[in-house]
Amino acid sequence: MIEIEVVYAGVDRQVLRRFAVQEGTSLRAALMASGIAADFPELDLTTSPIGIFGRVVADPDRQLVQPADRLEIYRPLLADPKEIRRLRAAKAAQARRTE
Repeated sequence: MIEIEVVYAGVDRQVLRRFAVQEGTSLRAALMASGIAADFPELDLTTSPIGIFGRVVADPDRQLVQPADRLEIYRPLLADPKEIRRLRAAKAAQARRTE
């Protein structure tokens, strides 16, 4: 058995689960076994992007879990961070001009 963690941050709460899976389990299968989908019905584990310690995994159906992996389930961004920074900078520049 391999000890791993699964983490998901929803809009209103965060969940971290530690549990054991069989050696040779894929990342996607480990997520399904975690039971985290029961806590977040809006979460679709079959299509959600998955990462390990902040790095997105290209093929979670093929990659196998390793001891002490921290599987992170990512949700889509509501806004593009670059666009938000650009708008904030434009607003600050406009405020400086009107002062």
